[in-house]
Amino acid sequence: MTYRQPAQIDDRTRAERLTRRFTELYGHPPHGVWRAPGRVNLIGEHTDYNDGFVLPFAIDRAAMVAVRLKQSSDSAAHSADLASSYAPDGGLAKVSFTIAELAPGSVDGWGAYPAGVVHVLAGLDGIDVPGFEVLLDSTVPVGAGLSSSHAVEVATIVALNDLLGLGLSHPDLARLTQRAENEFVGAPTGIMDQSASLMGRAGGALFLDCRTLESEIVPLPLAEHGLSVLVIDTKVAHSHADGGYAARRASCERAATTLGVTSLRDLSATADDAAPAPFLDALDVETARRVRHVQTENRRVLETVERLRHGDLNGVGKLLTESHVSLREDYQVSCFELDLAVASALNAGALGARMTGGGFGGSAIALVHAVQLGQIRDAVLSAFTAHELQTPDIFTVLPADGAERITGSSELSVG
Repeated sequence: MTYRQPAQIDDRTRAERLTRRFTELYGHPPHGVWRAPGRVNLIGEHTDYNDGFVLPFAIDRAAMVAVRLKQSSDSAAHSADLASSYAPDGGLAKVSFTIAELAPGSVDGWGAYPAGVVHVLAGLDGIDVPGFEVLLDSTVPVGAGLSSSHAVEVATIVALNDLLGLGLSHPDLARLTQRAENEFVGAPTGIMDQSASLMGRAGGALFLDCRTLESEIVPLPLAEHGLSVLVIDTKVAHSHADGGYAARRASCERAATTLGVTSLRDLSATADDAAPAPFLDALDVETARRVRHVQTENRRVLETVERLRHGDLNGVGKLLTESHVSLREDYQVSCFELDLAVASALNAGALGARMTGGGFGGSAIALVHAVQLGQIRDAVLSAFTAHELQTPDIFTVLPADGAERITGSSELSVG
């Protein structure tokens, strides 16, 4: 069967539609429209908050914000008014807050993500964040492990960076959005997702050192090799703010302290798949398995990067599958639906497959020959039907450019 994915609306058309809807909503046009993509993490899971290595790529699904800074003469000049198309009834969900009164826990739901960004910006010396209006739209699936929340945060912070002329660099913006997640939203996430959304490039994956934020775009020419990355959204919702993710991070931090290292990054990334004996002496069995995953996952990232540098995309598949086994067995963040998606894709001919994202639900990815997309998709759907599970969303993604302004000028006077 031939696989056909529904065509997506191009960014310019989306921006024009968002501008019209913003104008209808607020009674005047926005100062501009910005987009920030979601991401797929090709490999390197739960290594980011351990100062390790990751290899994500920005995808061709993105959050988009139309933004207007309020003038001093506007009513409620120091408040932010936000609207989003996330409302389940097809309408608009709305959130408002006074910037000076923002504090962790003061805004919940989807509004916490842009509010967190505003909170950390307003806390920087010499930065006065005025009131503003936002209309948000996103094509990044929510709860699928593709960083829908980070896309919203990045779109917001890039827009404010431009509009306020702050001149913050991509690493600056990445660290600030991480602070927004950690301190305001309450999710102990690492630095990977926002970095991919900010620094991704079409045709490549972002090889990122999460300690230094040094990065390199590694070629990922899928189409040239007749390959596709298939995303299987299991529809099992997950949240980085829940306890499982935080527990894994805390376990890693305790292990690093016990082993006398700053972070698990400082352990050799060249170990084999058996945890070194000293770990078993110093750590309980469960924690040693967590450490082993981080250690071997860093090795898999480095090997994947080398294979991509040499054009060996087919060889990457085995490493993806090894990553999933480690996440399932050692880190224990998979679930039945993710395991089923991976197994059914592999059985139908995928070169490799694994869960992607924080786990406990969300999506799996499969590296597949493009000519096999139809048969692999059908195999996954049949497996989910046989187990009487919710029908997954299955679609392909391509490496895309990172966050950028689509329309409008950054040179505005606010007063």
